Amino acid sequence: MKKIILGLVIASMTLVACNSKKSTESQNSSIDTLSLSQVDSAKSATTTTQKASPISELVSQYLQIKNGLANDNGTDAATAGKAFVEAIAKVNAASFTPDQKKKWDDISADSKEMAEHIGKNADKLEHQREHFEMLSQDLYDLVKIFGAGQVLYQDFDSMYNNKKSAFWLSETKEIKNPYMGKAMSDSGSIKEEIK
Repeated sequence: MKKIILGLVIASMTLVACNSKKSTESQNSSIDTLSLSQVDSAKSATTTTQKASPISELVSQYLQIKNGLANDNGTDAATAGKAFVEAIAKVNAASFTPDQKKKWDDISADSKEMAEHIGKNADKLEHQREHFEMLSQDLYDLVKIFGAGQVLYQDFDSMYNNKKSAFWLSETKEIKNPYMGKAMSDSGSIKEEIK
């Protein structure tokens, strides 16, 4: 009888210990889930803040032009050039300060003209690249004024245009040169990280 009672006591203690462990694991799991959801919320808030740029669509289309040129694909660059022009028309300048509005008016007119040339010349890569060089300067100026809505890298190539050099903006650290295309795709270096 003592062995049975002793066995029941041990079984009861084991059962209590197991339930206590499950409860602790459940609490830890809830804490882990809570921590992960807080991290996700923080990331989401950061992403939302980054996407708040009034020129984020321009940046997106510019990067499509850059990628088309880097792949020697004038058609893709032209399609993105046309989309860039459409995106300019959608920018709501009503919330800009007077100084921002003046700069926007000056730069957007020029960048629209450059994007139109890129959009109309799908079969002329070198012509597209000439206008892309000027568009890159315009977009860089706009990003400095309004932010990009994402991290960008200013890349530089000293060989382009008979060593007169040029720069472009990229969404990755990997160099994909839009001026040299596939022939020298990794030619260049990062000059600035723009946050």
